[in-house]
Amino acid sequence: MSNNSFKYSYKSSHQENLSLSVYNVGYQRCEPEYSWGPGMRDHYLFHYVTEGKGSLQAPEGTYDIETGCLFLIRPSEVVSYTSDKNDPWEYYWVGFNGTEAHRLMNLTPFSFAKRVLHLEDESLRSLLVQIYNSRGNSSASEAKMLGALYQFLGVLIEKSDQNGSKKTPTKQYVEQAIKFISRNYSSEISIDDVANAVRISPSHLYRIFSSELGMPPAQFLIRYRINEACSILKNSDLSISEVAVSTGFSDPLYFSRAFKKVKGLSPRAYLKEVQQRK
Repeated sequence: MSNNSFKYSYKSSHQENLSLSVYNVGYQRCEPEYSWGPGMRDHYLFHYVTEGKGSLQAPEGTYDIETGCLFLIRPSEVVSYTSDKNDPWEYYWVGFNGTEAHRLMNLTPFSFAKRVLHLEDESLRSLLVQIYNSRGNSSASEAKMLGALYQFLGVLIEKSDQNGSKKTPTKQYVEQAIKFISRNYSSEISIDDVANAVRISPSHLYRIFSSELGMPPAQFLIRYRINEACSILKNSDLSISEVAVSTGFSDPLYFSRAFKKVKGLSPRAYLKEVQQRK
């Protein structure tokens, strides 16, 4: 890094199977065109950009990120991100996970397809700074970090609730469809089944998914199944074929092709990378 760039970070030494835990937190001023990845994390990771800009390459596409943006990297996603050549970014970040993390994240505006949020108030930034300033391995530090993280997620959930009071019928259909998928992805459901569950036509379902989530329902279903497959591969001893069946794929070869298309590597390569991280 150049003389103008720097990085301060903390990594927790305690990552037991807790309901929620801060894995790492830090602040970095990046040099021009500094990049991370392609790679994946085993936890949720938020970055909040305080200055400058850059880009994020995610499985679904590329995002231009600027000052004031909060962006999310989910567990088991292959991503990369790069600071701008002329206006390199500075950001805070916090990484976390736990048995309650997935449920809590699904209550925020970042549930499912949302990736980037432009912050219009200072509360979330202040809480990220609070987590950063509380960093440390003492019991007091960990309690302070966790308390601020819960507040941070609480503010995000509150924003989602406020938006929820203004939900259009289109958004309600999408949420109902996603709920049906989350409960039935392990079965061999079709898009017709999803459309029937929310009482709209398959063509209407296609249109509203494309407009609200930026992808057709068939692609969303595959991505949802693959994300669940990642969790099973990481937390069980099931074979790849058994994981395929458990996530609604009757053909293990098709599962492997779909997995590589979504994650950028095969199930076997993913499993190997997970094992190396342990």
